[in-house]
Amino acid sequence: MRALLQRVAHASVVVDGQVIGRTGPGLLILICAMQGDTEAQADTLAAKIAKLRIFKDDAGKMNLSLRDIGGSALVVSQFTLAADTSRGNRPGFSTAASPDEGERLYDYFATRLSAEGVPTEKGRFGADMKVELLNDGPVTIWIEH
Repeated sequence: MRALLQRVAHASVVVDGQVIGRTGPGLLILICAMQGDTEAQADTLAAKIAKLRIFKDDAGKMNLSLRDIGGSALVVSQFTLAADTSRGNRPGFSTAASPDEGERLYDYFATRLSAEGVPTEKGRFGADMKVELLNDGPVTIWIEH
């Protein structure tokens, strides 16, 4: 699985003019299931993200986790993280999981992140979403498991 984490002051996702998910201080997580990904990889990724020390402590150092700060997460599916740009100018997405498997692993990942003690909201898989965020830092981290 591939994930792009953005530390945010707040973020929201809108579908058909309605806010369907939001987070306050915490993370916007753009996630993509790749062909061959498993629930075990989603488990590992969720546990790592919940414990990743990328929030400032009282001394201003990135030393606290999402759980430490009582933060939350907004998880948004983004199959374009599977983009292969090695040939030509049009990205290919053939390495992404099939839509059915991608949605299953996306939902599973969000459930596992919540089980790690992180309040979690989601976008809508396959929808045309408008994502708004205020990046904090900015801190943006790429993780692949």
